[in-house]
Amino acid sequence: MIGYYNYTVILTYLSLASSIVGMFFASGIGCCGSHPVYAIICLMISGLCDMFDGKVARTKKNRTESEKQFGIQIDSLCDVICFGVLPSVIGYSVGMDDWVDIPVLVLFPMCAVIRLAYFNVAEEERQKETSEVRKVYEGLPVTSVALILPVLYSFRRDIGRDRFPLVYEIFMVIIAVAFITRFKVKKPQMKTMMGFIGVGALELIWLLYKTKR
Repeated sequence: MIGYYNYTVILTYLSLASSIVGMFFASGIGCCGSHPVYAIICLMISGLCDMFDGKVARTKKNRTESEKQFGIQIDSLCDVICFGVLPSVIGYSVGMDDWVDIPVLVLFPMCAVIRLAYFNVAEEERQKETSEVRKVYEGLPVTSVALILPVLYSFRRDIGRDRFPLVYEIFMVIIAVAFITRFKVKKPQMKTMMGFIGVGALELIWLLYKTKR
């Protein structure tokens, strides 16, 4: 079969699988029913997997150049679905279902695609010049939605179900613009990543508490 099959891509595929399940929960397809909160949790799981897939891949010392390039491409392709498409599906499920909302639902994944495609080109050029690990990103990393949107969703009841779709839409526009805005973000080190995990755990507890009330 075509492709590369080893432990270096497991987390990437798990991230993709989680986001697809999240779409089922958000859209209410089949036996899943419509549960946006479960879709948000799937988004968080995808973010957790994406946080470590690169580090896991780099533990394989004998990776060929083709395997490295495959890893970059497959990671970005999965990120488009996890952090580009899934947030739009969640937006539709929480009330962004009018015709005026469609441009924003399209804009968000489009900006994610542009940012990821630009990253792939820039990363390929960078790797030709140096073997050092990337230290900064340009534009807001798409994975950031796995921390931003769960916090926003946890206040859904406080904001009000009628007003929440508009608030979610405003956040989507701001995040989408940040994806393609030229500014530098320092790549998080392991301590910072562990901090993100702690923040994510607190977010999950807070989200479950708010939805159970």
